[in-house]
Amino acid sequence: MQIWDVGTGQGFSQYLEHQKRAWSVDFSQTDPMKFASGSDDCSVKLWSINEKSSVGTIWNPANVCCVQFSASSGHMLAFGSADYKVYCYDLRHDRTPWCTLVGHEKAVSYVKFLDANTIVSASTDNTLKLWDLNKTSSTGSVSGACTLTFNGHTNKKNFVGLSVFDGYIACGSETNEVYSYYRSLPMPITSYKFGSIDPISGHETGYDIGQFVSSVCWRRKSGMLVAANSTGSMKLLEMI
Repeated sequence: MQIWDVGTGQGFSQYLEHQKRAWSVDFSQTDPMKFASGSDDCSVKLWSINEKSSVGTIWNPANVCCVQFSASSGHMLAFGSADYKVYCYDLRHDRTPWCTLVGHEKAVSYVKFLDANTIVSASTDNTLKLWDLNKTSSTGSVSGACTLTFNGHTNKKNFVGLSVFDGYIACGSETNEVYSYYRSLPMPITSYKFGSIDPISGHETGYDIGQFVSSVCWRRKSGMLVAANSTGSMKLLEMI
């Protein structure tokens, strides 16, 4: 991983312990000096900006695709795995998961805390799932904590992005579209289709086979969303 100074545009620190591709990095909002990374080497590494070496390692049975700190607690960390599961850890007791969420049928590509007790996960099984952490336990894998499954977008292969804001959930789709859901409704509330850009002329065309929306991010305290697709096109969208 590389940390950059956005004021100067210069990189100032590298962290080199992962043995394979690092998929995901997330900073703790309650302790901005702390961050976590997830990798294909089946580990989550915990870091302090002031330390060159990791301050902790969580080993997982399969590749780690995504990591996410809870915004309300610096001790709570969730990550998605290639073994179709979401693992939640209390970092004060990191030898075993606090809970393991089971229900997806393929790799979990993203996890996001919707609030202190609710997680949204995305998977290449074409679904998002909403999990109630109040219905979990540390005794083993939990499937009954899934309170809702969201269907409508297409996601069978690629990582298409996931972002949450004030109960709204946005994700990309392999149909070159952005989808938005609300936490209590299983079907999309709206969608937006990217136009296809011809790489030579720069003009939009109707041919977009193979293109997909790869990243989405809500702007805080607004209904605005930025989305990007696999050809490098970016759109700024607004909920009305």
